[in-house]
Amino acid sequence: MNSNILISSAGRRVELLNYFRTELQNFDKASKILATDLNPDLSSACQIADKSVEICHSQDADFIDQLFNVCSENKVRLVIPTNDNELVPLALNKEKFSEFGIEIIISDYQFIKECRDKRETKKIFESLDIEYPEIYDKNNLKFPLFCKPYDGSSSIGSKVIKAENDLTLDDLNDPKNIFMELISSNYCEYTVDGYFTNEGKLISLVPKERIEVRSGEVSKGITRKDFVYDFLLRRIKFLPGVRGCITFQFFVDVQNQDIKGLEINPRFGGGYPLTYCAGSNFPKYLINEYFL
Repeated sequence: MNSNILISSAGRRVELLNYFRTELQNFDKASKILATDLNPDLSSACQIADKSVEICHSQDADFIDQLFNVCSENKVRLVIPTNDNELVPLALNKEKFSEFGIEIIISDYQFIKECRDKRETKKIFESLDIEYPEIYDKNNLKFPLFCKPYDGSSSIGSKVIKAENDLTLDDLNDPKNIFMELISSNYCEYTVDGYFTNEGKLISLVPKERIEVRSGEVSKGITRKDFVYDFLLRRIKFLPGVRGCITFQFFVDVQNQDIKGLEINPRFGGGYPLTYCAGSNFPKYLINEYFL
């Protein structure tokens, strides 16, 4: 039986696709790596996939049916999401795929929904006893502050507003904008990759200090096994309904050992290659968990 794997919204995920290919070939040389994208001809990851398929946008009504047909026709057993916009429709339709032996590696809908809304993400962090920057009432703002859409992605629409005179009516009246405490420059940013089993058990945790960011995702970083690791390990050993790769983002004051939550991306992040090179082989974990 073929154990084909599909990387959805493949885009530039060349390293991720190659990691899955390496581990899949070790498991079964006959199995293939597929990739889908809005425009496969312009996707670097699609160029190296064993097969690439053009698919509509994840917000289109036909998205789920198109993806399901691709999986069925190509004997796909695992689907690996990589884009924020596809997470909600995939979570809502996970069981439809599972009935036909196709596993979408995605957390439960409620967790996805809370991660996609920064106002709800705050509640997740607080339930884990992790501080979160204050969210201001728009009628009682404190400057300087940070403005971003509550459902934003890739830092689009995010900006620092230094003073009241810099605040525009468009900023204030946009129903999606939230206004947050601006964190001191004493804090650096960490991205932390965690692998959770299908039962929500954490089996790998890799904190990385962000050195350079591109389009909201880390492009350069350094792994850190420090107090951040110990702090998180006590809090996220088991998260019901959470599975696969979860990418947490934090503000960290190293000198005072203070940590504030920022975002949770329930998918493979752009900085995963550093986690893989540090020895945390999420593709192998997934293949062992779902194929053996």
